[in-house]
Amino acid sequence: MPNVTALYRYPVKSFTPEACKILTVLDEGRIAGDRVLGIRFANSGVLGDAWSKKHEFIALVNTPGLARLKLRFDHEALHLHINLEDAVLVDEALDDNGRKRIAAAVENYVLQLDENPLSSHPERLPLQVVGDGITARYQDNEAGQITLHSRESVAAVASAVGNADLSELRFRSNIAIEGLEAWQEQSWIGRKIRIGKVIFEVVAPKGRCLATQVNPDSGKRDLPVLKTLTRAFNQEKPTFAIGMITSGVGGQICIGDKVSLLE
Repeated sequence: MPNVTALYRYPVKSFTPEACKILTVLDEGRIAGDRVLGIRFANSGVLGDAWSKKHEFIALVNTPGLARLKLRFDHEALHLHINLEDAVLVDEALDDNGRKRIAAAVENYVLQLDENPLSSHPERLPLQVVGDGITARYQDNEAGQITLHSRESVAAVASAVGNADLSELRFRSNIAIEGLEAWQEQSWIGRKIRIGKVIFEVVAPKGRCLATQVNPDSGKRDLPVLKTLTRAFNQEKPTFAIGMITSGVGGQICIGDKVSLLE
C-alpha cells in the first residue's frame, strides 16, 4: 500500500516551500497556510485580496530567479523573512508599511534579473503584496485543489530528461507518496482516495508550465521538462501530478499515512 513520504505548503505563491510533518486539510479542499500571500502586478485589474491567475503575479513562470530566494513565514505572528544567500532582503510584519517594504525589496531584486517581467512593463509597478496571511487562496486553480504526485513518477521523468537528481520541488505538489508504479496516480482521476482519515476526490491531472523547468536551487531554466512530458510520455499537453478536492470534510494528514483507493 502506498504511503505519504513528504508534505509541503507554500505560504507565498511561487516562493520557498515549507516541508511539514503534518498538514491540515480544510473542509473547503485547500491546505491551511498554503498560498496565503502573493505578490501581484499593479495592473492586474483585480481588486483587493481576490484570487487571480498566476500570470498576474511575480511567479516562477515569469521570474525563474525567485527560486534563489529563501523564505520563512511566521504564520502566527504574520511576519515574513526572505534571504538571498546570506543577505536579508525582507524582515517585515504584514502591516501596511511592511507590505510596501516587502513589495519594494522584491521589486528591486526582480529588476536586477536578466529574465524578469518588469523591466519592459512599467505598468506592472508598484508590486502589491496581497492576501491576509491566513486564508489559503492563491492556488493556480480558483477552486483550490490539493496536489499529489508519486516519487515513482518523479523518477520516470528524471530518467527521461536525463537527470537523476531531478527534484520533486519543481512540481510544487502538496503531497508526495511512494509505493506505486510510475504514473499510476493518473489512473485515479474520477475516483476517491483516502489518506489517513481524509477522503479526497481526484478531479484532474495537473497541467504544467515553465515553472517546472526552473532549478529550485539555482533559479535557472535548465531542463526541458515540458517537452519531455509531451514527447517521452505521449502527452497531448504537459501534465504531472493530480489535483484533488475533499468531499466536504477535512482533517489532518501526516507523513507515513497510508493511501488507499476507494471503490
